[in-house]
Amino acid sequence: MFIGEYEHALDSKNRIIIPVKFRDELGESFVITKGLDGCLYAYTIEEWRSLEEKLKKLPLTNRNARAFVRFFFSGANEVNIDKQGRALIPQSLIKYACIDKEIISIGVSTRIEIWSKEKWDEYNESDINMEEIAEKMSELGI
Repeated sequence: MFIGEYEHALDSKNRIIIPVKFRDELGESFVITKGLDGCLYAYTIEEWRSLEEKLKKLPLTNRNARAFVRFFFSGANEVNIDKQGRALIPQSLIKYACIDKEIISIGVSTRIEIWSKEKWDEYNESDINMEEIAEKMSELGI
């Protein structure tokens, strides 16, 4: 399980340092792709395969299902972690997530989200009401 929040930077070669606590769980390689809310999602190979199986079951005849699968898979890249704990992030994903220099990585259970610091700060300063969301979640039995 991935938990926690870490701040770091993109280097001049588009590499980021993967926090040690995430590195141990990710292994030597992982899959990174476009995520929702303008961030990137990173999955262990095992979790990616599990997600892939679920997405394969979506109906090909459903336009929204096709669009989501295209979005999710078109940005996917398998990435290796080097001996210094760094991972090279593809330029297309850096552009998608509007990453300039500063990055925030957060653990979200089965995935890691990688945000530009600016977007993460905007998200946290938005008018999202967590108490209201928690109340709605409790109505669902969560």
